Amino acid sequence: MTYLPVVIIGGGHAGLAMSRRLTERSIAHVVVERGEVANSWRTERWDSLRLLTPNWHAALPGAADHPDPHGFMSASEVARRIAGYAAAIDAPVAEHTTVTRIAAAGDGYDVVTDRGVWRCTAVVLATGGAAVPALPACAAGLRPAVTSLTALDYRNPAGLPDGGVLVVGGSATGVQLAEEIHTSGRPVTLSIGEHVRMPRRYRGRDVFWWLETAGVMAERYDAVDDLVRARHLPSPQLVGTPEHRTLDLRSLSARGVRITGRLGRIHDGVAQFSGGLANVCELADLKLARLLRTFDSAATRLALDDDLGAPEEFAATRLGGAPITELDLARAGIRTIVWATGMRPDHGWLDLPVFDHAGRLRHDGGVVAPGLYALGLPLLRRRRSSYIGGAAADTDDLAGIVHRHLDDQASVGRMPRPAAS
Repeated sequence: MTYLPVVIIGGGHAGLAMSRRLTERSIAHVVVERGEVANSWRTERWDSLRLLTPNWHAALPGAADHPDPHGFMSASEVARRIAGYAAAIDAPVAEHTTVTRIAAAGDGYDVVTDRGVWRCTAVVLATGGAAVPALPACAAGLRPAVTSLTALDYRNPAGLPDGGVLVVGGSATGVQLAEEIHTSGRPVTLSIGEHVRMPRRYRGRDVFWWLETAGVMAERYDAVDDLVRARHLPSPQLVGTPEHRTLDLRSLSARGVRITGRLGRIHDGVAQFSGGLANVCELADLKLARLLRTFDSAATRLALDDDLGAPEEFAATRLGGAPITELDLARAGIRTIVWATGMRPDHGWLDLPVFDHAGRLRHDGGVVAPGLYALGLPLLRRRRSSYIGGAAADTDDLAGIVHRHLDDQASVGRMPRPAAS
């Protein structure tokens, strides 16, 4: 058993950013990673994936600026950049080390792994909010004749069986996969529920420039009205491309993708969908209009109007035709379902009473319990926490909290030590 003041679980961008912050404060620590640094970006992304955020928005503390600030990194580029960051900050990473249990040990914690045990005063959970697919209950009703894939399984259209594809989920992942699979020549049906519509550019600037400039990304978690709901909203319907083009339901429908409402059930080979498609589209349109007015108000308040294009209007989402409420998968030629229904954290190795009634990790801005902290979760401390670039401010805040906790424990002589062998 080895003692260290802090153990960080997860060698992705959030864990490494925290490592940098702790090093700035001369706090000894280790970063425990089950695979290699940036493991999920290396092994759990589809081939064509690019970030939703421009490269300038994905900056990490102490990292050099990206040479193409307005481009969008591919998954492999993200992996290389994170690996390069780990090397540049000389992060103390223990790769290929799997955590099997974290439990209380006196006034600290024992982090049990397949390569030994660390005893520590503080643990930072930086495994993120996207560890395992969040499949709806209706997935259990799928017949074996239909191939079922999650977004983690999908790599490219060539890996799918011949025939039609049902993509379930209206997030960024859902619309991107629907477009890519349709472009490959397969007929695609896209099932959506509540979604977030955004243009790639507005008045000549990227939407993330607007979100930052208008202060939306800086909104704190404790200022959000319905925090649980906000943390579970799907990612906005965006795609990162060199053309900075907009991807939404209108453009998909115009290209021939069939749009249905939310998938509620699959019974005897028949998929049943909500008839409320028009309503959820109208709600997304109303939220978009409200967001654009927020942008316009910010431009006027900050005296930026002369440097920007004129305010723009975006047509309402009109998909046409009667809503599809039932679809016989075999008759429709659908051979594959791709579940783009979101991801959830996996904290099954936490042997601590820190979960709510739904099994979700309880935390207050990343503070789970004294000496136990979380990073990389949606809207952790600010709206920008959901993105790579949000780690800079979040880790600065939490590293200060960790530092104070260590000082408090030391002041009362409660720093844990390894048990006698």
